[in-house]
Formats: sequence, structure tokens, C-alpha cells
Amino acid sequence: MSVPTKWDARYLGPVPHDTSYYAKCMLGGALACGFTHAGITPLDVAKCNMQVNPQKYTGTGASLKLLLKEEGSRGIWKGVGPTFVGYSLQGMFKYGLYEFFKDTYMNAAGQELTEKYKGAIWLAGSASAEVFADIALCPLEMTKVKIQTSPTGTFPIPFGAALSEMNKLKVETRFPFGSLVPLWSRQIPYTMAKFFFFEKIAEMFYTYVFTQPKDTYSKSTQLGITFASGYIAGVVCAIVSHPADSMVSLLGKAQNKGKSIGTIASEVGFATLATKGLSTRVVMIGTLTGFQWWIYDTFKSSMGMGTTGGK
Repeated sequence: MSVPTKWDARYLGPVPHDTSYYAKCMLGGALACGFTHAGITPLDVAKCNMQVNPQKYTGTGASLKLLLKEEGSRGIWKGVGPTFVGYSLQGMFKYGLYEFFKDTYMNAAGQELTEKYKGAIWLAGSASAEVFADIALCPLEMTKVKIQTSPTGTFPIPFGAALSEMNKLKVETRFPFGSLVPLWSRQIPYTMAKFFFFEKIAEMFYTYVFTQPKDTYSKSTQLGITFASGYIAGVVCAIVSHPADSMVSLLGKAQNKGKSIGTIASEVGFATLATKGLSTRVVMIGTLTGFQWWIYDTFKSSMGMGTTGGK
């Protein structure tokens, strides 16, 4: 990339934001999301079952014990295959396209408006990226939820067999994009909160706590700030997106076959959608988001691209 003669958002960081930069960000996002989501599959299995069958699965610990008792260790790792692949794809587009859209919107706004409305640019960039990320995720998320919430023996657990069965049940499950709208309603607010609050909290750390120029701090200090900012942002994300997350799980329940989102919501009630399994998700998403940002920035740093956020 040739150096521009006027202000350009792509040249504000330690390296130019060219095609290679965005491609590396996509790879970093895939690593950050795929491994972290796969690693907390047992918590996800417990949470999904608490959402679709709260009478039987009453709490995180109790749900994990019951799953282990009834299905063994295999029961708490159900859906790890589609989780890893789906969230690797989602992370690739989420992070890579966020960087691209953020730069694009900053350049469209210009320097003065970017400084004035940078929060809006963070929100617009993350929302735009998530639209595409969820299209990649949706078929695998639907498969994962079906594996995790189906009664033992009624649906295949192996990844390949489960995908094949989902294809056969297209009318019943609306596979592959039947859950795309509720997925958007869960993930777009989640991602907007995730990126906005991360950027804002990191900015506050570098403004009020670590007040020297960012590049004077060690990489370990910068990555510690990244993790703390990501964890706090993740707690907010969990609360914002939980009702839609519950709806995604309920859509995979056999008893809800053919029901509209509105019908399910009226039957369950908003309070249940907003609170059932929330404590588990707050711990899960807070930790998850903190580690995702840490992995992502560790990868970026190792590539000489610097860490995310700051004044």
C-alpha cells in the first residue's frame, strides 16, 4: 500500500491495514473463537438443556452431574465438533470484517467525525461484521443445539452423522438457516456490546490507569489490559443477548416444531427467556470473551500488528 497524502484510518496503527493485515485478523479471530467455544462445551450443554427443559435441569452443577450420570463423559461433550468448526468460521468473519468495516467507516466519516462519533463507528463496524459471521455459523449452530438438546438416542451425536440427519429433517428443523433471524437477534447485539465495551474499557484503562503512551508498556501488560477489558465486556454481552440465546435453544426443542418465535416467547415468558441459565452464561461468556480477546491480541502481537484498543 502506498502511503496516502491525507488522513487514512488504515495507517493509524503500527502497520498498514492492507489485505494481508485483514487476512491475519481473520486467522486470529478463527483461533480465538474456535478453541475457546469448543473448550467450554460442557457448560454450553448444561446451559442449553436448562433452557429447553428447566424442570429436569435445574442448575449448572446439577445439570452436569445428571448428564454425566445418564450419558457419561460423552454427554457433556456433545456438539463439540460443530461448535469448533462453526465458531472458528464465525470468529474469522467477526474479527477480520470488524477491522475492515471499522476502517471503511472511519474513512467514510473522516478524521473529525471519527473522533466525535467513534463509538458509533465501533457499533456499526461490529454489527456489519456479525451479519456475515452468523450466516457462516448458522447451519453449525443449529446442528450443535439439536445434538445437545435431543433426548438420548433420538439424534446422532457424531458430527458428520448429525449434519446428514439435519439435511434429512429440513422441513422440521428449517435447516440450514431456520435459526438465522434469532441468531442475528442474539449475536448482533452481543457483538456490538462485545466490541463497543471492549474498545471503551480498553480506552479508559489507557486514559486513566496506564497513562503513558501505549507502546511504552510491555506486551504482557498490554495483553493483561486486553483480557480485563474483554472479560468486563463479556459480562455485559451475556446479559444483552441472553433472551435471544434462550430462543435459539428453544427452537431446537421437538415440542416447538412448527411454532413461531412469537408463540414460543409468549408461552415461555420474557422473564424466563431473560434469566434461565443466565448466571451460567455470565461466567461462561465473561471468561470466554476475555480469553478470545487475549488470544486474538496475542496472535496480532506475534505478527507485529500490535494489540487492539487504546486512546
